[in-house]
Amino acid sequence: MSTETAAVAARPAAAPSLTAVFVRLKLTLLRNGLRQSTGRTLAYVSSVLVGLLFASAVVVGLIALRGNPHVGALVVLLTGILTLGWAAMPLFFPASDETLDPTRLVMLPLRPRPLIVSLLVTSLVGIGPVVTLALVTGSVIAVADGVAAAAVGVVAVVLVVLVCVSLARAVATASVRLLTSRRGRDLAVLSGLFIAIGAQGVNIAAQKLGRSDGLSVLEPLGNVLRWVPPVSAVGAVDDAGHGAYGRALAGLGLTVLALVLLLWWWQRTLTTLMTSPDSSTLQAVEKDSARRGGERGLARLLSRGRTGTVILRTLRYGWRDPKSKMSWSTALAAGLLVPVISAVQGNGSIYTAFSAATLLGMQMYNQFGQDTSAFWMVASTIATPRDAYQELRARAVALALVAVPYVTLVVIGSAALIGPWSAFLEVYGLSLAVLGALLATGALSSALFPYSIPSEGNKNVAPGQGAIAWFSLFGGVVAGAVLCAPLLGLTIWLHVAGLHHLLWVLLPAGVVYGVGIAVLGLRLAAPRVAGRLPEILVAVSKG
Repeated sequence: MSTETAAVAARPAAAPSLTAVFVRLKLTLLRNGLRQSTGRTLAYVSSVLVGLLFASAVVVGLIALRGNPHVGALVVLLTGILTLGWAAMPLFFPASDETLDPTRLVMLPLRPRPLIVSLLVTSLVGIGPVVTLALVTGSVIAVADGVAAAAVGVVAVVLVVLVCVSLARAVATASVRLLTSRRGRDLAVLSGLFIAIGAQGVNIAAQKLGRSDGLSVLEPLGNVLRWVPPVSAVGAVDDAGHGAYGRALAGLGLTVLALVLLLWWWQRTLTTLMTSPDSSTLQAVEKDSARRGGERGLARLLSRGRTGTVILRTLRYGWRDPKSKMSWSTALAAGLLVPVISAVQGNGSIYTAFSAATLLGMQMYNQFGQDTSAFWMVASTIATPRDAYQELRARAVALALVAVPYVTLVVIGSAALIGPWSAFLEVYGLSLAVLGALLATGALSSALFPYSIPSEGNKNVAPGQGAIAWFSLFGGVVAGAVLCAPLLGLTIWLHVAGLHHLLWVLLPAGVVYGVGIAVLGLRLAAPRVAGRLPEILVAVSKG
């Protein structure tokens, strides 16, 4: 054996490409995940088919619009929405791809720069990048006019896809510790709410677009977005088709600069993540304990008796418990969204402000089920109807601390956006009366029709208790509406009799009536809670 042959034989085998290893890892995990169950396979295949069908329909529509003088504004807006979706996706779905979680790679001897290249290439494997590629390609085809525009379009497609994927990975890396914490899981729980609000916004925009003169209404927004990367790359294709090669070059340059900055930010945050301690270290725990040593804010103002303790506990549940936070956030957002949507659509009424009082008042229902398995600790402190009354009263006060200012703001905003201001006092008074009625019926419903809320999963009602939940909620809301009948009758009579100058009395009447009916409901519910405590414990523990 020659010396050269011996040297070659002694030379260690070349290490496999890190990128190839990551790609194979992702494909292997995907294949093994699909083998776990038929349902998971069907769900994945269905999502792929839906994504491809959606992308195909959009691409066909964009190609059909080719030649429209305003199609450039449309594709610019579409690319902007696509980029925003990629930026928000890691915040709402942090566990969608565990192979890209950099915290799992901290103990491996990997350098940030080659690791970023491998993660970037791996991120391109999936249905999301494929759909993005199809949509951007369709956008480019819709505006490309000429050989120069087609050449710019090829570069633009690559840049837009790379920027979108890099943006998602950089955001995920920068916020990975938040997303894997309790607050991050809370954010993921709220994703459905943000998606619903976004879908409603798209619906309103589509309706306005249908009533307008066409795509020309998008031109002002398109003129602004076309200079925001990576949208500027798609705008560059349109500019190249019209002979504005300087503008086209500037648009591509902005997108390239954005890609470079994103990769730099990604590398820096990745280096920090893999070399710095996290909040699980002893120093962080000691710092956190020291920070919480003294009570602050509302805790200082509340009494140290049962009432103050229950108020603070209820508010902390609404802020910290994922299910409670989801319920509160949905009520707050929807109560504000209904008047705003009505105002935007041009057919609104100030009376839509009742949605705020209704949705917040419904948070009083199933109070004990919201405690889940911790209710036994509360039950151990209730021995008499007086104890039950103090418990219910404190929970109602905690809800009112949020609901009353919120209802006030919504009614004021509705009067300002929709009008008229002359109806403000009556709507405000009736809203407070509705809130008080729902607090009363919610307390009674919590005592008579409790049900369990599972701690895990997306279900809000334990199996077998759906009928109880529906009856408790809708029956209580109907009862609340019936309780408001006297004030509603007074309002109708004042309008019919032409006594509009006396409508102001509905505000003090609503305050007095709301407080009175709420107190009455709490007093009626208290002895029932004390007498049915074992049944309530069993009902809320079934989940």
